[in-house]
Amino acid sequence: MRHLLPFILSAATVANAEDPAQFGTLNPDEMTWGRQMEDIARGKTSMTLCASGYMMTKSGDHENARKIFEACARDGYTGAMTWMGQLDNNGLGGDYNPDAAAQWDKRAADAGDPVGQFNYGVDLMRGHGVARDEALGRQYVDAAAKAGLKVAQRLQGAGYDLDEITPDADNWKYAPLF
Repeated sequence: MRHLLPFILSAATVANAEDPAQFGTLNPDEMTWGRQMEDIARGKTSMTLCASGYMMTKSGDHENARKIFEACARDGYTGAMTWMGQLDNNGLGGDYNPDAAAQWDKRAADAGDPVGQFNYGVDLMRGHGVARDEALGRQYVDAAAKAGLKVAQRLQGAGYDLDEITPDADNWKYAPLF
């Protein structure tokens, strides 16, 4: 009987334990894409959550990346704005839409993001998604270069020759339509 005492005491302890469900979800998923999408659906954003959109789009999940980037852009994350521009400019997770891409680039540029400044400057220089204005485009590129963005400095060094930054395979996309 003496040997049963520890088992009886442990059974009594378990029987008297509080219901763990009263504390909510114990040990919830924190690093899964499902959890990230749940957070976005609840309107929650953070720097790490916004960065997860990059992993999603690089893995080909452009639809969920777009949801993350849209929410993060709404909350002021300029990197998400530039990624929205990239998605729209390439028809990833939605239609190819150079006008929307240029709007995202301008929004990031106006918020002081060097990548947004560079992208919008190039949009203006090409007249891609926005009316062509080479002088204003150079001003945006110059601001990005001054902020230290290497690709902007490279474009400046090439005399603003857009072939310096555009792969030959993309020339069709930026050709004038008239």
